[in-house]
Amino acid sequence: MRMARALLPGLLALYAGCGGDSMTGSNPPPADAGKEAPRKPPPAAGAAPAKAAAVQVGLDVLETENPPRLKGKKVGLVLNGASVTADGRSAVDVLMKQGVEVVRLFTPEHGLTGRAADGAQIGDARHERTGLPIVSLYGAKKKPAPEDLQGLDALVFDLQDAGVRFYTYISTLVLCLEAAGDAGIELVVLDRPNPLGGERIEGPVGDRDAVPASFVNMAPGPLVHGLTAGEMARFVNAARSKPAKVTVVAMKGWARAMTWADTGRTWLPPSPNLRDAEAALAYPGVALLAATNVSEGRGTDTPFLLLGAPWVKGAELVAAQAPGFTLEPATFTPQASEAAPDPIHKGVECSGVRVHVADPKAARPYALGVALLRALRTQPGFEWRDKGTVLDQRVGTRKLREALERGDSVDAIVKADAAAIDAFRERRKPALLY
Repeated sequence: MRMARALLPGLLALYAGCGGDSMTGSNPPPADAGKEAPRKPPPAAGAAPAKAAAVQVGLDVLETENPPRLKGKKVGLVLNGASVTADGRSAVDVLMKQGVEVVRLFTPEHGLTGRAADGAQIGDARHERTGLPIVSLYGAKKKPAPEDLQGLDALVFDLQDAGVRFYTYISTLVLCLEAAGDAGIELVVLDRPNPLGGERIEGPVGDRDAVPASFVNMAPGPLVHGLTAGEMARFVNAARSKPAKVTVVAMKGWARAMTWADTGRTWLPPSPNLRDAEAALAYPGVALLAATNVSEGRGTDTPFLLLGAPWVKGAELVAAQAPGFTLEPATFTPQASEAAPDPIHKGVECSGVRVHVADPKAARPYALGVALLRALRTQPGFEWRDKGTVLDQRVGTRKLREALERGDSVDAIVKADAAAIDAFRERRKPALLY
């Protein structure tokens, strides 16, 4: 059954404003940066109370603590528009209400609102409502500088990750951990669910000898790692020669077998094209097509659930099946939008397939991506971007591309990662919180 899609207007987000400050980085914040999204309206008189979420995220748990662990401390806060409580209150408001001295905000790719386009460089700014400075970690720098952390007691991280290595928020976490460790301050991770669950592990481990680390392959482990952000911080920290002080405010009610629907929480898009939990399940596989001349649905209403190109034979591509997914032929025309200003094949009708999540528990998104790549390679018109190096960087190894070019079967490609995945399952055990 397809998951319900929920897009709350404005993402219940914080919005950045220039406040007269000079900007750094390649691009300024978006034009609406100085405006704050409308607050969530109160329920109508007599309306039934909203059903409580089954899962309390780290921010919800932090709010209930007595005494508050961060009260009186000076902190930096890494957040975006999805960094909210179950009822839509932002992390900065929760911390300030608890008597925490929030000194500055840090934002990842897509900016404070979470609406900047993929890869768009974001400048520093000032938050209009609170007056707090906003340091972009996706512009002139990607790691907090020593001066950004000077005088702080802790760096608080509260971002909703997507559960796959090339989603850049997990790289931001790794760099924040490094920066906090170097500065001798505490990193506090307010944990959130892995939307892919904690048991689903797929794909290759990065090969640093063949493909150097980059911002899309920085985190350790398989491509789909099955860790929450808090667990990833613990896993990475344990491998440091001098571990940092890492504290994870764990969730309550989350279990490793949960899909997003099981959490009882509304999906708030952490980035502009990851619009619902169904797309999040398909994303680790369909997003591999960004390494080709095939559209992954950017510039449409359903990114990562729609894919194709003018030359694709959609009826033939339907045969590229993977557990938990079904495909059906589709046509679409990508159009420019705020989320995708210049999508591939803009204004040109594409044929391809629409992706449906038939069984969220059984879904294997990496296997879907491999099946799609293998099928697309056989169709006239297919091309790798930059001769395949984009795919190598995205998955952290050349092995996937080399296997596809040899003509290996999907099953053989997936099984080639089995031993490394088994080893990772053992290595990650000390880091697990759930």
